[in-house]
Amino acid sequence: MSNEPTPSYKTISPVLFIIFNRPEQTERVFAEIRQAAPSRLYVAADFPRSNRVGEAALTERVRSVVNLVDWECEVKTLFSDHNLGCKEAEASAMTWFFDQEEEGIILEDDTLPNNDFFRFCDTMLEHYRHDSRIRHICGCNLQHGKKWGNASYYFSNISHGWGWAGWRRVWKDYDRDLKQYEASDIRPQLENIFEDSFIVDSWEQIFIDVKAGKIDTWDYQYGFLNFFNNSLSVIPNYNLITNIGFGVNSTNTHDADNINANIPLEPLDEIIHPLYIVPQKKADEASLKHDFNVDARRKKYNKPKYRLKRWLKSLGK
Repeated sequence: MSNEPTPSYKTISPVLFIIFNRPEQTERVFAEIRQAAPSRLYVAADFPRSNRVGEAALTERVRSVVNLVDWECEVKTLFSDHNLGCKEAEASAMTWFFDQEEEGIILEDDTLPNNDFFRFCDTMLEHYRHDSRIRHICGCNLQHGKKWGNASYYFSNISHGWGWAGWRRVWKDYDRDLKQYEASDIRPQLENIFEDSFIVDSWEQIFIDVKAGKIDTWDYQYGFLNFFNNSLSVIPNYNLITNIGFGVNSTNTHDADNINANIPLEPLDEIIHPLYIVPQKKADEASLKHDFNVDARRKKYNKPKYRLKRWLKSLGK
């Protein structure tokens, strides 16, 4: 038996790498991209913030990652000359990418893949290229060991953005400010997707806050786009992405002890496709109950004093 290591899988898809101010995480993710050796690599970076001491030096160091490309590769860069903020910088980077590519893989500086992630994305991009039901390919699995079905992946209504792949056919409809939707119409549509009223409450509030510009992120808008187009996402039954960005220097994921931080990576051998193309609603519910703290909220809601308050309030209507 040979003791030679198994050669790394080389991706056939172009890769967009979005970076900013975290050199250590950037270098770790780049090392995995280097192993996958895409023939086209897009690198996008926002400009440092003027009120952050030392950030300019960090962003300069991070941008130098493009000098580490040592395989045959066409490298394109989108380096902003002023600070755009998280939402605008990332959304504009993805638009730039999909303006030039029909499909591809998107990684951020805190989404660390294993090599099987690239093979999985290549396979899914080809398999569902012309299937309009499927609009998103996810790399992370947040089920913490629970497998859904006997295939290598399952279908979901949720579009997790930690290491993903997708198509121009979907991104062309991206609505950064949710201009095409009205808040008054949202709840009935969400109730067609989710049965739990606490989950609906949470998504409704997120929609309101995103539309009002209170949340500086790109991904909720993409998720709502897929909700309201009756879309399915592909989620691997094995975790292929681990988020290494939780902590004080993160824009949105501050809690280093979060259950979804640094989830171990899992190997994916043979890719087996599901027979049925239907969403695993209970898988989505399990993820969202944790994310939205549903059990604690329901317990509080059902306490006698809160039931009394609701009853007294109803009398005044």
